Amino acid sequence: MFYENINVYIYYAIKFARLDHVTQRAELYQKGFMLLESFYLITFAMVMEFVDSALGMMYGTVLSPLLILLGYDVKTVVPSILISQSIGGFIASWRHHRLGNANFQTGTVDYRVTTTIIWFGVFACLLGVFVSSSISPKILNTYIAVLVIVIGVMILWGKTLIMTSKKIYALGFISAFNKALSGGGFGPLVAGGQLVFKDRCEKGAIGSTDFAEAPICLLSFFLWVLLNGMPTLSLMAPLCLGSAVGGFFGPFALSKLGSKELLKKGLGALVLVEGMWVIYKVWLR
Repeated sequence: MFYENINVYIYYAIKFARLDHVTQRAELYQKGFMLLESFYLITFAMVMEFVDSALGMMYGTVLSPLLILLGYDVKTVVPSILISQSIGGFIASWRHHRLGNANFQTGTVDYRVTTTIIWFGVFACLLGVFVSSSISPKILNTYIAVLVIVIGVMILWGKTLIMTSKKIYALGFISAFNKALSGGGFGPLVAGGQLVFKDRCEKGAIGSTDFAEAPICLLSFFLWVLLNGMPTLSLMAPLCLGSAVGGFFGPFALSKLGSKELLKKGLGALVLVEGMWVIYKVWLR
C-alpha cells in the first residue's frame, strides 16, 4: 500500500512538473513573439519616418494601410500613427532647422508657411475627427488622390502657381482634414502642393511640412483619445520609438542632396505614385 501511494505521488509530481514546463515554454514563446513584433514595428516606423522626414511624405500614407493589412484594428492604428508621427515630426523639424534645410525663425518664408498651415489645419482637425463617422472615406480618399495626382503632374511638367495665403490655407485644411480621418495623406498634399508654387525652396517645403504636421498630428491624437479611448501601448510604443529615430536621421539625408531639380522631379514622381496608389487601394484592391 505504501509503495502504491508513493507511485501515485511520483506520477502526479511528474505530471505537474511537465505541465509547469509546458507553461513556461509557452510563456517564453509568447514573450519572444512580442519582442519580434515590437522589433518589426520599430523598424517599419523608423524606415517610414526616415523617408518622410527626408522627402516630406510616406509615413502615414504607407504605414497606416500596411498595419491594417497586417491585422491591426483601425481604431488602434490611426491614433498610434498620429502620436508617433507627431514625435518624429517635432524631432525632424528641429533637425531641419539645425541642418539648414529650413529656417523657422520668425518672419521667414518657412515660418509663415508653417504657421499658416498649422492654424488652419487645427480647425480642419477638429472638423475631421467629429465628422469621421458621417463621411464616406472612399469619397474623401478619391478626392485626395485625384488632387495629389494633379499636383504630381504639375510638378513633373514644371507648371507653377503664385503662392498666396488662400492657397496655403486650402492645402492645410484639406490635408489636415484627411489626416484626422485616416492617419495619412498630409505629406503629398502639403509638400507636393508647395512645390507647385513659384520659387518655393524644395528643402524648405519638406521642412515646413514636417513642422506643420507635428502639432496637427498631436491635436488629432488627443481628439481621438477623447472620443475613442487610449490605443494599446503594444502598437503605439514601438511606433513612437521607431519614428523618433527615423525623424532624427532623415533630415540629415535631405541636407546631403545637392541637385534641387533632381529633388523636385523626384518628389513630383513620388507624389504621383502616392496618388495612384490611393486610387488603387480605394477602387481596385
